[in-house]
Amino acid sequence: MREPIISVSGIRGIVGESFTPELILRITSAFAKAVGEGRVLIARDTRPSGEMAFCAAASALMGAGIDVIDVGIVPTPTALICASKLNVEGCIVITASHNPPEWNGLELSTEDKEKEDMVLDLYERGEMRLVSWDKVGRVHRYEGAVEDHIGRILSLNWIDPPLIRSRGLKVVVDCCNGAGSVITPELLRRMGCQVVELYCDPDGTFPREPEPTPANLTDLARAVRENGADLGIGHDLDADRCVLVADGGVPLSEEMTFPLAADFILSKRKGPVATTVVTSMLIEHVAAKYGVEVKRTKVGVGNVVDLMQEMEAVIGGEGTGGVIYPEVHLTSDGITSAAVIVQMLAERGEKLSQIVSEYPEYHITKRKLPIPEGVDIGELVRKIAERHKDENPDLTDGVRIDRGSSWICIRKSGTEPVVRVFAEATTKEESERLADVFLEEVTWIDHRIIGIGGGVSCF
Repeated sequence: MREPIISVSGIRGIVGESFTPELILRITSAFAKAVGEGRVLIARDTRPSGEMAFCAAASALMGAGIDVIDVGIVPTPTALICASKLNVEGCIVITASHNPPEWNGLELSTEDKEKEDMVLDLYERGEMRLVSWDKVGRVHRYEGAVEDHIGRILSLNWIDPPLIRSRGLKVVVDCCNGAGSVITPELLRRMGCQVVELYCDPDGTFPREPEPTPANLTDLARAVRENGADLGIGHDLDADRCVLVADGGVPLSEEMTFPLAADFILSKRKGPVATTVVTSMLIEHVAAKYGVEVKRTKVGVGNVVDLMQEMEAVIGGEGTGGVIYPEVHLTSDGITSAAVIVQMLAERGEKLSQIVSEYPEYHITKRKLPIPEGVDIGELVRKIAERHKDENPDLTDGVRIDRGSSWICIRKSGTEPVVRVFAEATTKEESERLADVFLEEVTWIDHRIIGIGGGVSCF
């Protein structure tokens, strides 16, 4: 049985195996002790296990004397925007984002970084805060979260619904029956779009794999073609990601959302850009167009946010379709991304396919390998770095090798029990070759890493 994936930002695991009521109670109790007192907002996506997780988490909070603000099924960015508005002491989003349906998790956040950093230590020590019968918390329902998020986006001074309406843009929205099923179609209608809904019933069924990649958005691509639409929007289950299908039903790489969004935002306001070590080089191309710098950090929204605050970035993002707009909130926001792309199309008066064709051609290959139990990934990374020491390996996150017009990176996933391999080059053939070569450097036998290509021993 796999262990849950646990970090300072929360937990993720397989329901009934590594994600259990006991685990939820333990980590939420640790979160409650770190928070201390007050109110905590809880939101969830549409996974069938979400109600179970809500009950367990709410019980732990109330037992610690904390009131629960239940906002129901809403996207992760919607929950965080609402938490800021209501000035609560903490926020828990019950989601496993892009993971398959058997997974679920808790994403934990507070405005106080020191309290957030305490949670994992409190969890490992099994500490909790309990109050007497007359001080237990209560559950309060808040119905305005979706409206809060829509209002925040429509208040941006660069959103122009009359212009969008005049363009007659038609958009197909595929939410995988997830938490974005209500908000994204409603927002786009208010912006002046004709909206075709695909998989926008928040009923907990999964009509496709939840990760919005071109391979998983074939139904959306077909719907864009059949409806003669200008754009297709694909979300994951908690709608923090947005992946695009261009006119004609052509799915774009999930890597395209961030450069396109940055291109639009930087045209309004110039400033630094923050991203990760495994995001496409296209972001440097866009930044150079506006004469601004790009800095890279470890994978993960929290890491990008920290870098954004450090460098006062005007936009940040990852190559997953997740983009962070500080004017709205410091978290990945697939709903705002949908609004940005629609506004871009309306202002430029061009097809998305035409805009994308003006970018240089890069191809990124992404592979993953399951991690056998007991394997020390840190040791693997060190050995690969040693083998490539003449190429100045970057150890920011895993090990990355830059080769001018191409790069390769291997790192441990923070959301799945896998090692991820990334390679980017100017041709698909070269990126695939680089990924294959890196994969060949790792040999898995009898659940141990026994060597790296070229005869260098790991153990």
